[in-house]
Amino acid sequence: MKFRCERDALVEQLGTASRAVSSRGGALPVLTGIHLKAHDDLLTMTGSDLEITVKASVPVAISEPGEAVLPSRIAVDIIRSLDSGAIEVEVTGEEAKISGGRSQFSVRTLPVDDFPSLSDPTGDEVTVATSDLAAGLKQVVRAASGDDARPILTGVLMSAEDGGLRLVATDSYRLAVRDLPEATVLSEGQKVLVPSRALDELGRVLGDSEEVTVRLGEREVSFDVSVEDGDVQVTTRLIEGEFPNYRQLIPSSYPNQLTIGREPLLEAVRRVKLMARDTTPLRITQKSDYVELMAVTQDVGQAHEEVDAQYNGDELTVAFNPDYLIQGLEAAPGDEVVLETLDALKPAVLRSSEGGDFLYLLMPVRVS
Repeated sequence: MKFRCERDALVEQLGTASRAVSSRGGALPVLTGIHLKAHDDLLTMTGSDLEITVKASVPVAISEPGEAVLPSRIAVDIIRSLDSGAIEVEVTGEEAKISGGRSQFSVRTLPVDDFPSLSDPTGDEVTVATSDLAAGLKQVVRAASGDDARPILTGVLMSAEDGGLRLVATDSYRLAVRDLPEATVLSEGQKVLVPSRALDELGRVLGDSEEVTVRLGEREVSFDVSVEDGDVQVTTRLIEGEFPNYRQLIPSSYPNQLTIGREPLLEAVRRVKLMARDTTPLRITQKSDYVELMAVTQDVGQAHEEVDAQYNGDELTVAFNPDYLIQGLEAAPGDEVVLETLDALKPAVLRSSEGGDFLYLLMPVRVS
């Protein structure tokens, strides 16, 4: 295999595919590598840990077609280190030579026959506009759990709702819900559970693309995106199991309602959080025309700040994990947000004052 291409285009797509590469390899050491296939003036790079597979392609000038598996980390580091301009990759036997400018590298390859044969995704194609999907993923994926001990909560529920698509994620401490009314990916009543890590990778590559093609099979889903330097396909196994009944967590009404500028509150929370160490919660005391934020850490110090607001309800102090609150404020659209509370121990809901299709539910922290 031998090909020549521009360094900038290659490093971007190689980096994209490498994010799905297994960090350890487990029973298959070859999965620590990235599979390269040069054919028909196109280089296809595949990274996989068998749960998530990312294929990225880029046009190249091919002298000799072929395929090889290169150690992912060193290959990415080498090509990223080269100066912009043309680079050449040549694989002979068990050695890959990478050269650019006056730099030359020689890297031992991994056995190409050991790389698993990954079948192409099946299912009917559905095309979805990228803009709303990208925004929805950014709002929801962060609320999924990163704890593999509870695999159900590491997924994002995608369900058909009123002719559109609903995205839901929770780690049991907060819940994010985003409706995409124009996205018709699933049949009415259908729902699937997609690993949040795969959707996070999808969100990274959507960029300025206008649309994404979705293929939903019985046990997997794939997303195809055309990007500036080529094409990217993200494929992942679906998570089996029943997602928690999140609807019962959302109260139908709230007696206390706080309306406040999103950016002023966000900046104040970030400042007060400086004194919230380890598991220290951030307390919010809601009063008629302002809120008081407070964080107290024993043997360190404390912080207080007031922010103008409009509040309807009984004076109430409620405490939250400051990082979770910040993430909810960052995800909420609009200039003003509404924080709705029942009491100091029941779930609170954060949403835009303009309504809309996004909801963020946050569990309070019990404080003495």
